[in-house]
Amino acid sequence: MKILKSFIFILAVIATLYVYLSAESSTQSKAKKSDDLIALAKSKLGSPYVYANAGPDSFDCSGFVYYLFNENNIDIPRTSIAQSKIGSKITRDEIKRGDLVFFDTSLKGHVNHSGIYLGDGKFIHASSGKANSVTISDIDGWYKDKFRWGISYE
Repeated sequence: MKILKSFIFILAVIATLYVYLSAESSTQSKAKKSDDLIALAKSKLGSPYVYANAGPDSFDCSGFVYYLFNENNIDIPRTSIAQSKIGSKITRDEIKRGDLVFFDTSLKGHVNHSGIYLGDGKFIHASSGKANSVTISDIDGWYKDKFRWGISYE
């Protein structure tokens, strides 16, 4: 009986370690994917905004997001409104590096712009505004009242 109890205890310890290490590996995996996504995004800084383009040399906003995810073997829809529906909505305070961010830049009550959150209040996106290119913007600047939600892709 004593051997059986010891065996069960050892199995419980192994199972606990497996769950812990699996969760740790998953967290590291998401961080690596975010780093890869952001590195590719930053490599496209200055690429021109062209309506209905999805790269590799020019982009509209959702085409830019679509391109980044597609190049990282993550399947997402092509349009910003469809992209905004692929997961659970998260608030401004919950978004993390690598998450998708969505905006209503026309203030008409629907998502019409998407980008990737970089952290520290910044996001990268293909802007049809003054930059007219892939650029980094402050999420709490001009976009503050236009932010609708974020979505974590995992």
